[in-house]
Amino acid sequence: MNMNNIKNNVTKSPFGGFREISRRWRSPSLWGRVGVGLFLFLLSCGNYLDIVPDGVATIDMAFNSREQALKYLFTCYSYMPKNGDPSLDPAVFGCDELYTVELPSSLRPFSYEGLNIGLGLQNATNVQLDYWGSLYQGIRNCNIFLENVEKVPDLMEWERYQWISEIKVLKAYYHFYLVQMYGPIPLVRENIPVSAGVIDVKVVREPVDECFQYIVELLDEATLKEDKSDNETLPLNVYDSYKELGRITRPIAMSLKAKILVTAASILFNANSDQETLTNRDGTLLFNQTYNPEKWQKAVAACAAAITICNKAGIKLYEFPNTGINKLTDTIATQMSLRSAFTERWNSEIIWANTQHNSSYVQLVGGMFMNPAWQIVPARNVYGVPLKIASMFYTDNGVPLAEDKTRDMDSIYELKKAKPEDKLYLRSGSTTIDLHFNREPRFYAWMGFDCGIWYGQGRTDDKAELWSMYGKRGESHGWAPSAFGPYTGYNAKKITHYRNVSTGFNAYSITPYPWPMMRLSDLFLLYAEAINELEGTNGTNSKEMYAYIDSVRYRAGLKGVKESWDASANNKKYNNQAGMRQIIQQERMIELVFEGHRFWDMRRWKIATDLYRTPIEKWSLTEWETRAYYTPAVLFHRDFNNRDYFWPIKNSDILNNRNLVQNIGW
Repeated sequence: MNMNNIKNNVTKSPFGGFREISRRWRSPSLWGRVGVGLFLFLLSCGNYLDIVPDGVATIDMAFNSREQALKYLFTCYSYMPKNGDPSLDPAVFGCDELYTVELPSSLRPFSYEGLNIGLGLQNATNVQLDYWGSLYQGIRNCNIFLENVEKVPDLMEWERYQWISEIKVLKAYYHFYLVQMYGPIPLVRENIPVSAGVIDVKVVREPVDECFQYIVELLDEATLKEDKSDNETLPLNVYDSYKELGRITRPIAMSLKAKILVTAASILFNANSDQETLTNRDGTLLFNQTYNPEKWQKAVAACAAAITICNKAGIKLYEFPNTGINKLTDTIATQMSLRSAFTERWNSEIIWANTQHNSSYVQLVGGMFMNPAWQIVPARNVYGVPLKIASMFYTDNGVPLAEDKTRDMDSIYELKKAKPEDKLYLRSGSTTIDLHFNREPRFYAWMGFDCGIWYGQGRTDDKAELWSMYGKRGESHGWAPSAFGPYTGYNAKKITHYRNVSTGFNAYSITPYPWPMMRLSDLFLLYAEAINELEGTNGTNSKEMYAYIDSVRYRAGLKGVKESWDASANNKKYNNQAGMRQIIQQERMIELVFEGHRFWDMRRWKIATDLYRTPIEKWSLTEWETRAYYTPAVLFHRDFNNRDYFWPIKNSDILNNRNLVQNIGW
């Protein structure tokens, strides 16, 4: 496409003004090429004071020009939690879908605060991954921006509206993240003036319903001008993908609202009887004890509206472009659609990706060299996937292992030899266990395991020999007496881009991507869940419910829910709300595995106690013989109690503000 045509088209749009103004930033240097995504990521690595204009002595100077104000806008983005970062995201090792071990300090590839949460070592004196201070600092900077953006003299009016809306979405997200972690929180609608008295500074936690109400109000304000005019405040898509990817758009704001309202309606926040004694010091009840089905009605409406705006923006389930001379088989093409839906940067399915966290390091420490000639550090393979996650995936009949009447649960650990027709799933002639045969495409696309085929890493012709894992002791991907993995016998292939390749001694070429925070399949499954919780399986929206969950399944190479369960040993399961709830929950845990959603979903569904207490198991990696290798061994038993659904507030924060009350059990 001719660049002059792009320029002419964009300048006719009010949102194109940013592109035209920012064009002068371009240069042949690295900064000119990487755009705002990496710009924001790099900025997030330092203190926020390094992001605001150099030499700025007052807030007024920070907003005395568009260029200076834009830097403050980026400051507000820089507080976004680092999704997928094993050192900073509690959903990585604080969950039960990935496992690691605590290495000696000289060999540690990341901090172990998330692992400490998973091990039950959280405490109120030294809170692990405590975002209380940093996110409130981010909210404070958002408020400073909102208080001062009207002062910017050379900012066009449409752009002022857009920036204000972006900041309100960020402010809503930061509040929401805190609510997920701590439950009811103090709301910071406006910054407390410097002249405020001691009493004014001693804020209190507000009831959780009021927290959600305020968060949603911010999002509504961000998507509609104050005069209620038809002009949108946020763009449908970024107008300059070269510079603006990662910036807030209308689909992001509306999809975030849908997720927040589904969370607010979930049992953790909707009449949670375990929290009936949590009150402020004046007796204010912080969790409403009356179940409110209208919360699900709002969630259904928000999900439907978000899907509509995503469709309008051209967001759709990703399919791998299987064209050209070396066209892939249907089997590998389906796997590549599934793998690339997460790792292919800014693909058609991505609603929101976190430019504050680049995936390179995650892939480095969690990846695996498939070429046996280069099985060395730096690809450390320090992520292990427990056996229970391997068992969670469906069979090729689209139902759980225990509900597939063609499977014998007593023989899933029995040895079996791969046949030539299995060659796109398992290495021909290899011996593995029945568990690895006839599983759904997502299992083969997202899990690395002994004898399993691994497309990519330099081998992309599926008519020729592809890489496969040799995971037993003494083999190229097996256990060795060293500090690094494998730790369970399974690898999270999903997080590794297929273009990664080992290129020589101690050299591993990585294709980075911004960590996806929300994909369209996530939104589809939220919608299905909300419909089922509101009206069950036979309501007015039941066709919509099946249509959206089935669209996710079709992309995964499976039949729809009804057709799959009709042929199962539990063929009545989808006919009632409780059964459908289990189906939707397992579909989410499979579809979004390793992405950080399971950690929060288990909590809002209040099923974490049971799932966490299922032992973390591995294969007997130190065994040489195949039969002995495939013997499950317990790594450890995790514990989870009611108090663990929410973080403690640090004791020092409560000492500084006696109006704050501690969460139950801490």
